[in-house]
Amino acid sequence: RAGGRRLALVEVARGVVGDAEAAAAEVARVLVVAARAGGEVALTGGSSPRRAYELAAAAPWDRAGVWWGDERCVPPGDERSNYRLARESLLDRLARLPRAVHRVRGELDPDRAAALYDEEIRGVRLDLVLLGVGADGHVASLFPRAPELRERERAAVSAEPGLEPLVARVTLTLPKLCEAPLVVFLVTGDGKAEAVERAFAGPPDEAVPASLVRSAGGRTVAVLDRGAASRLPPAGRR
Repeated sequence: RAGGRRLALVEVARGVVGDAEAAAAEVARVLVVAARAGGEVALTGGSSPRRAYELAAAAPWDRAGVWWGDERCVPPGDERSNYRLARESLLDRLARLPRAVHRVRGELDPDRAAALYDEEIRGVRLDLVLLGVGADGHVASLFPRAPELRERERAAVSAEPGLEPLVARVTLTLPKLCEAPLVVFLVTGDGKAEAVERAFAGPPDEAVPASLVRSAGGRTVAVLDRGAASRLPPAGRR
């Protein structure tokens, strides 16, 4: 299974991953392992994972199930859509499509889209959850001190935006994100260094949602470049 692959814990490993390209390559390898194993894989949005998806597209994904950790409530062809990002950089490049692609229906009313996604993913254990970290510490579409952080019953909910683009969202909840046996963060760039420090070197805090996402029964790995890791304490590096 994807959670069984041995990886360096680079959330505190300065120099293990030197730049954004190396970080993308490492995450692509993790995605490929999960896809080849027939795992249920939750992808992330934003700009950071694009290169990792491009690299991962060279491998077969026909056994994998593909999900999203969150989505903006826009049509699937909208440039702000997380689905569109994954389609252009990963799905459209595959020789054979995954066995199932579970898209959030972002074109619908946010509450309706969230209810449908919650119903679809409920009872499905994700094998790998890929996430980024926002400069404000948000993860998926769980923003600092948002009420959605306290949701414990549902797997997916609608959420108000905490930053641009200012459109409603659908997001997986903390319990759903944390039940995966392997949670992988991909974070690059100096602009994320403070958020990385607060997420991985500080205490769990609703002001930093990324600090709350840890695999409950498996492993949590952060793949960082030197810039993103620059403020981590030396004691945490190995």
